[in-house]
Amino acid sequence: MIISARNQLKGKVESIKEGAVNAIITLKSNSNDIITSTISMEAVKELDLTPGKEAIAVIKATEVMIGIGDMKLSARNQLDGEIVKVQEGAVNAIVTLKTNGGNTISSTISMSAVKELGLSAGVKAKAVIKATSVMIAV
Repeated sequence: MIISARNQLKGKVESIKEGAVNAIITLKSNSNDIITSTISMEAVKELDLTPGKEAIAVIKATEVMIGIGDMKLSARNQLDGEIVKVQEGAVNAIVTLKTNGGNTISSTISMSAVKELGLSAGVKAKAVIKATSVMIAV
């Protein structure tokens, strides 16, 4: 699969919590980061998802927020790590965070946010991703 989404975390489905319309999929990446995704039951069936099946969590960089310090949020995915690169543009920046599990996550955020948060290489931060922003591919 070749797609433009920068974040593609390979792993295995840990669990599937089925609802009437949607399911919550928990995927454990090959480097042990846990990613939660909310997808339709129809997609679960079409992808033939079962615990133990290899899958890929796909997340667009524009759907990844970067946070500093302790945060109480409803977003299910909060991956601790360290900023390894900030590629600055005129309006936005691409911030690259290496998770404590070893995955690399890219985030596209405003230059204003980069400056307000003091983001630069070496800063401890979190990649924050809503479960509804995580797609699952097989």
